Amino acid sequence: MGTLSNEEVRVRVIHGGVGAINDSDVMLAAASNAIIVGFNVRPDANAQATAERDGVEMRMYRVIYDCMEEIEAAMKGMLAPKFREVTLGKVEVRTVMNLSSAGKIAGSYVLEGKITRNAKIRVVRDGIVVAEDEIASLRRFKDDVKEVATGFECGIGLTKFNDIKEGDIFEAFMMEEYRD
Repeated sequence: MGTLSNEEVRVRVIHGGVGAINDSDVMLAAASNAIIVGFNVRPDANAQATAERDGVEMRMYRVIYDCMEEIEAAMKGMLAPKFREVTLGKVEVRTVMNLSSAGKIAGSYVLEGKITRNAKIRVVRDGIVVAEDEIASLRRFKDDVKEVATGFECGIGLTKFNDIKEGDIFEAFMMEEYRD
């Protein structure tokens, strides 16, 4: 079982034995918050009843590789998810409008990809990232929209960053969860 362990999740064998699964095996598992894994054995009637009463999970296998695969899958489910950045598009700020109702709005042109309402925005000025923010509003003319594609103009309002300047580049991206 040691080969299944990694830095984040560890398999710990509490007890190993031969013969049918008995009442004391179930009590040990209940006290240790563990599961019982059996190969070519069955629990006796008392052990079965105690396991059901105490909520102890028992898994019986005839092939050890099936057990290993199942435990490995369970461990992967316990790992903290990993995230990666997915680039959506690039937008150029062509004009900045001050609206009394919405604050500063970037009159923008989508250079490549697309910009979506739920995207995160990285503000790049002269090749330097000056802020990272989220979209507060995304509009085409007077309409709220969910996304704007390459070659179209739009108005973008950011949630926190208000120092928008003409020539700024907005890089739109999303964080995606993945598992190895």
